[in-house]
Amino acid sequence: MQETFLITVSGSDRPGLTNAFASILAEAGATLLDIGQAVIHNSLTFGLMVQVESDMTASLIGALEEEARSAGVKVRIKPVSEDNYREWIGEQKQQRFIITLLGSRITAAQLASVTRKFTEYGLNIAVMDRLSGRDAASRAENPRMCIQFALTGNHADATALRQSLLSLARDEDFDIAVQEDSIFRRNRRLVVFDMDSTLIQMEVIDELARRAGVYDEVSAITASAMRGEIDFPTSFRRRMALLKGLSGDALDDVANNLPLTQGADRLLRTLKMLGYKTGIISGGFTHFARRLQADLGFDYVYAHELEVVDNRLTGEILGEVIDGQRKAEILREIADKEQIVLAQTIAIGDGANDLPMLSVAGIGVAFHAKPLVRQKAEHSISLMGLDALLYLLGIRDRHLAD
Repeated sequence: MQETFLITVSGSDRPGLTNAFASILAEAGATLLDIGQAVIHNSLTFGLMVQVESDMTASLIGALEEEARSAGVKVRIKPVSEDNYREWIGEQKQQRFIITLLGSRITAAQLASVTRKFTEYGLNIAVMDRLSGRDAASRAENPRMCIQFALTGNHADATALRQSLLSLARDEDFDIAVQEDSIFRRNRRLVVFDMDSTLIQMEVIDELARRAGVYDEVSAITASAMRGEIDFPTSFRRRMALLKGLSGDALDDVANNLPLTQGADRLLRTLKMLGYKTGIISGGFTHFARRLQADLGFDYVYAHELEVVDNRLTGEILGEVIDGQRKAEILREIADKEQIVLAQTIAIGDGANDLPMLSVAGIGVAFHAKPLVRQKAEHSISLMGLDALLYLLGIRDRHLAD
C-alpha cells in the first residue's frame, strides 16, 4: 500500500540542498508526482509531492526531519488523501491565464489592486515571477518592472476579466496584459508593426507638411483621423493633396532623421535572433519604411509609394490606399505566405486605422495609443518602450543584452 505526501522545505538557499532531500527520497523508493521551487533574495522554498510504500513512511519522515535540522532549514510533511490527490489531478483541466503587469515601478498598492481582481474572478495564483532584471526598477534611466502571474480558475469570464484589469490599469497608471495560456502563446512566429508613432516617434506626413508650409492643416487632419473622426482614405487623400509640389529632397532629409521609438532596436534584434518574421504594415510611405527595413532587418514592408515627377510630389500615390481593413488583409496574406495561423501573430499600432489589424492578430497591442484605440485593443503598452513586448512573450531581461 502506498501513501502520498506533500513535502515543503524552506530556508536559506545553498547548493546541494535539493539533492540532499532527493537522495533521502530515493533511498525510500519514493515516486515523484509534482515539484516546484522559488528563490527570492536567497530565501528558498521548494515542494515535492511523492508516493512511498507505507512501510517506509516512518523512516522517511525521520530522515527528512534530521536532514532539515542538519541543513538549518524547515521541513513540513503533510499527508495527502486519495480524494485530494484525485482533485489535484482534475485541476489540470482548469482555465489558465498569463497576466503580465508592467510599469516603470510597481507599488504594493498596485499589486494589491491587481490581485484583488484575481480574487473577484475566482482565480488562484499558481506561479508569480519577475521578468525584469534585478536592478531594472531602481535605474535612474529607463526604470522598469514586470511581474508575470500564472493563474488557474474555473468558469472565469475572460473578456470581463481583461476589461476589468485594463480599466484598473488606466485608473492606477500601469500596463497589464491578459492572455489565455495556450500552446500558441509559446509559439508566436510573426510580429507586424505600424510605423508612424509606433516604430518611430513622429508622423512622417506631418514632417513633410512642415517642409511644405502646410503643417497646421495636415496635422489637424491627421489628429482627426487617428481619433477615428474621419475615415483614413478620406483623410489620407486630403493630406496628400496639400503636399503637392514638395521637393523630393525633403524625403531624404526626413528619412535621415527618423527618431526610433525607445526599445525598437532591442526588440527587433531579439525577434530576429529568435527566428521571428517581422513586418511593417503602414499607412505611411515606403521611402521611410525601407530605411527602417535596412536598419532593423524587417522581412516585409507594406506602405504607400509616393508619386514623384521632376523631383516634385504630385500629391498622389502609386497603388491602393492602405486603410485599416487593408492592414488586416495584409496581415492575413503574410501569415498565409509563411504558413502561420493568425493565433501565432502579433500586431502593434497606435491609431484607429490599426484596430482591424490588432483585432485579427493573436495578440493585438495598442502602443502609446490614442484613448479610443487603447480602450478597444485587448492589450496596451503605454508606459514603457517597444521592447516591453518581450515581456508579453515571457522573455526575461537576463536572457538578453541591453
